[in-house]
Amino acid sequence: MDLINQLVSSLGVSEAQAKGGAGMLFKLAQDKLSGGEFAQIADKVSGVDDMIGAAPAAGGGGVMGALGGMLSSFGGGSGALGSLASLAGGFGKLGLDSSMVGKFVPVVLDFVRTQGGDTVANLLKGVLSPK
Repeated sequence: MDLINQLVSSLGVSEAQAKGGAGMLFKLAQDKLSGGEFAQIADKVSGVDDMIGAAPAAGGGGVMGALGGMLSSFGGGSGALGSLASLAGGFGKLGLDSSMVGKFVPVVLDFVRTQGGDTVANLLKGVLSPK
């Protein structure tokens, strides 16, 4: 089963929501990791570029976008918590509640661990798991 099908079946989201949400998480990883580190993830997970292409811009208005900005300004931006909060606006654009960010992360991490092993999963976990 591929990642999109896994997200659809385990979280009850549409295929477009699954693709866009996963894409936002991979885009965040692409932005935070070195090219070589991200390439290790992209090599193990087929369709990463398509998922990133389906992702709406993470920034967003509203309270969650502002919260992400505030966390960044207090040093949270260097950790995953500020980055994950900034994803809430993009998830909203997909018609998903901001709480879905936290539900996508373990499914994506488990999938990456299955495909690429602990080393590759830990690269992604370092970006997606709050410190």
